Amino acid sequence: MSTRLDKRFAKLKSESRSAFVTFITACDPDFDASYEILKGLPAAGADVIELGMPFTDPMADGPAIQASSQRALKSGATLRKTLDLVRRFRTDDAETPIVLMGYYNPIYHMGVDKFLVAAKDAGVDGLIVVDLPPEEDDELCEPAMKAGLNFIRLATPTTDDRRLPAVLANTSGFVYYVSINGITGSASPETRDVAAAVARIKRHTDLPVAVGFGIRTAEQAAAIAAAADGAVVGSAIVSAIASQIDEHNKLKSGGAAHVLALVSDLARGVHGARATAAE
Repeated sequence: MSTRLDKRFAKLKSESRSAFVTFITACDPDFDASYEILKGLPAAGADVIELGMPFTDPMADGPAIQASSQRALKSGATLRKTLDLVRRFRTDDAETPIVLMGYYNPIYHMGVDKFLVAAKDAGVDGLIVVDLPPEEDDELCEPAMKAGLNFIRLATPTTDDRRLPAVLANTSGFVYYVSINGITGSASPETRDVAAAVARIKRHTDLPVAVGFGIRTAEQAAAIAAAADGAVVGSAIVSAIASQIDEHNKLKSGGAAHVLALVSDLARGVHGARATAAE
């Protein structure tokens, strides 16, 4: 069965352009402010939305995303509220794919079966769970696939050709290539290295490859998008949200517009990348 992710990447491929994948943390700084930003992302140019599940100990994430989780949790964020955010988004947008990204602990505590039913009902399309390796696919990956959700796996610069088949075995939707070693937002990727890595991954799979970690400007996004099927931006957007939060942990007036203006600028870089490369 073709999913929203499959349809979106197929459409973008037919248009000869890369996907712009945006990340924000659910309920950062609170539910209503987060929804205001979330609902504006597609019009600002987001093709796929990754929505972070707030967690107390997001060890793979850098300071910006860690802080966003803390802000969200301070405002009362839960996994159920994250799903409520998706459900509310779906009342006006039935097409933009939403992928939940985060850690297994909150899902485990809700219960895998209960979570999958609730996620599917809310309108979630896929999952990225960074602390579940392929060796534990029976824990969540396989049940998620049976429930009709894409399970997106991460590949890194240290994922060699011997490891890739295991990483790709149950991956669907797209492959998320982490372009640098380390935590999110810690460095910027080298385009030449990214292009070589994407080509290597594509020798093992027909899935689209989206590249993330360290992309902060429209120029960087364009360079990555020219070499991959998608560019993922998270820390830069989350940092923009942080810059618009007042001393009461509330989004300032005009804060959402400020964040979405950055998203639009990044989107122009991504969507113009293939055209520029062809000139």
